[in-house]
Amino acid sequence: MAPCGTSETFGATVYPTSPANYNSAYGYQLGEAVRKPASVRALEELGKVRLSPSFCMRDFLYSEVASFYGIPNIPDDPDFAIAAGTNLCEELLEPLIATFGPITIVSGYRSPEVNKLCNQKRLNCASNEKNFAAHIWDRKDANGKMGATASILIQQFAVGADWRDIAWWIHENLPYHKLQFFKGGAFNIGWRENPEKSVYSYIGPKGYLARPGMNNFKGDHSSYYGRFQNYA
Repeated sequence: MAPCGTSETFGATVYPTSPANYNSAYGYQLGEAVRKPASVRALEELGKVRLSPSFCMRDFLYSEVASFYGIPNIPDDPDFAIAAGTNLCEELLEPLIATFGPITIVSGYRSPEVNKLCNQKRLNCASNEKNFAAHIWDRKDANGKMGATASILIQQFAVGADWRDIAWWIHENLPYHKLQFFKGGAFNIGWRENPEKSVYSYIGPKGYLARPGMNNFKGDHSSYYGRFQNYA
């Protein structure tokens, strides 16, 4: 993997160490909006922005739909996407890695154009309106909230695990917004300002596991995940 946003020096280039340094390292003034990349070089540099110790922006930009149909998957507002993605990585994905080990990003950022086509082709993408502040990181949702979602696999639990074990651990330990579980072990995990904290599954047992107003929303569910306490 090419370097992205570490303090290391590769050849003659020192890559930026933070989203703020992305501006200054590539010709922007701090506080100035980062423009949508208009060249391969600019897109490369956007991809090098480190969102957290384990993740760079480029980890979330690949899309099979974008690749197959030839549509660029590039944020219109890189600053906003970086900010939302940083919260997703720092608040949710890094703690998952620290507890369970490596994870795989199945789907991350989607541009409105990519998500719209994915929805039109019935390729398991919700509408743009439902994905604002979810997979579409650089748009606020209908309530004016920032957010970001990624579909992930926890490698140790991709096959044969009870999804509820992971769900309850996340519910009681992380400030997530929504969890959605799918066949094959992948699930959506979303960060958002003022999170709702709801868990839904498309696999058995289907439906909501937890959401505000349900009797089990609060309480101790460690009987599901107690063995994870010292997993890492």
